[in-house]
Amino acid sequence: MKITTKKIATIGMLCALAYVAMALIHVKLIPAAPFLTYDPKDVIIAIGGFLYGPLCGVIMSLVVSFLEMITISESGIIGFVMQVIATCAFMIPSAVFYKHNRTKKSASIGLAIGTGCMVVIMVLWNYILTPVYMGTQRSDVAAMLVPVIIPFNLIKGVLNSILTILIYKPIVKALRKMGMVQER
Repeated sequence: MKITTKKIATIGMLCALAYVAMALIHVKLIPAAPFLTYDPKDVIIAIGGFLYGPLCGVIMSLVVSFLEMITISESGIIGFVMQVIATCAFMIPSAVFYKHNRTKKSASIGLAIGTGCMVVIMVLWNYILTPVYMGTQRSDVAAMLVPVIIPFNLIKGVLNSILTILIYKPIVKALRKMGMVQER
């Protein structure tokens, strides 16, 4: 990826938009797990990944999750790590798949693959890190995997996918009008 001032500015704007989306929108999807909240920042990060590739999405994830950790998050470094892992598990496969065939169908398939990857990867990482975060036994977390962790990540991935498909074109169109993104 060739780095230009326009790309840096666009990535910065997308990071700011992702941060604002995360700060303003928090939805508790599963009452049994109030520590698991949905926010739409991954949608904006996925759009960054679609525009500039998965490495850009990883950088955006690190920046936005770090800003979240030092400003409004109550989960500290463990929350930061979990956010980055979840976002990257969703965004990287989506962006890689979309990069090779830039169509709506390809984006949809990539987002579905990203959702599946996020669900599987977050089962593992919740099993590893949630006991540390919650100060509980691993067996307690294992009991939450099927009724809580898997449904939460599946719902999150589906919401992120639908929102990404819905707002990708309008955001790209606006960025093109501002001269921030070139026509492909």
